[in-house]
Amino acid sequence: MEAYTGFAEVYDLFMDNVPYEQWAKYITGLLREYGIEDGLVLDLGCGTGTMTELLAEAGYDMIGIDQSEEMLEEALEKKEASGHDILYLCQDMREFELYGTVRAIVCVCDSMNYILEEEEILDILSAAAYNYLDYDGLFIFDLNTEYKYRELLGEQTIAENREEGSFIWENYYDETQRINEYQLTLFVREEKDLYRKYEETHYQRAYSLDTVRNLVERSGLRLLHIYDAFTREPAREDSERIYVICQREKTDKGEQI
Repeated sequence: MEAYTGFAEVYDLFMDNVPYEQWAKYITGLLREYGIEDGLVLDLGCGTGTMTELLAEAGYDMIGIDQSEEMLEEALEKKEASGHDILYLCQDMREFELYGTVRAIVCVCDSMNYILEEEEILDILSAAAYNYLDYDGLFIFDLNTEYKYRELLGEQTIAENREEGSFIWENYYDETQRINEYQLTLFVREEKDLYRKYEETHYQRAYSLDTVRNLVERSGLRLLHIYDAFTREPAREDSERIYVICQREKTDKGEQI
């Protein structure tokens, strides 16, 4: 599957209803709550770099990782326009590598839902726990929930038509496998009266709260909170999005785990 190829060109256009500034304020609030007010932060699954740019504007030294070259091309255009000193790396987030450690890792906009196997989620968390987070560093990620896929997205069709492009987004949720399949049809304008058609298939998996807790515990990270998104309230059964906040701790001997 090659996700976000044709869609990369119009991703920001159709995501302009997402309140990224409010999301960034929430994330920076979580970081600062645990004393992370500056330093290196990794945006894992950074896409077109909108959140990466906002975190850079908030004072963090940003690294962005994404496996889509097309999405990173859009991110690099934003970097050139803003002048922010952001390092972008084209890597699969399931096997990401850094040259050193960072103070925090954030992975938002349901990027973790694209990871379809529990063991691959565990690998990502373990890489943070044992290789890439500073002492007391945070790993913050969000997830769309089972409730959202089952009750709100599953079997729904969403469409939007604009001058620059249009899309048809069909959802099919398999409750047994907990997989939501997105059939995405795009029409992207190339010239005044010429549109090119793209078709993409995306898959996301829902993870239960118990599964998330178990994976974090196995990874070596300490689970601090699972919040109902954009609040400090515990996740509920009808939460549509959750935020998971984990921390890399020291051992009793003062060594990093």
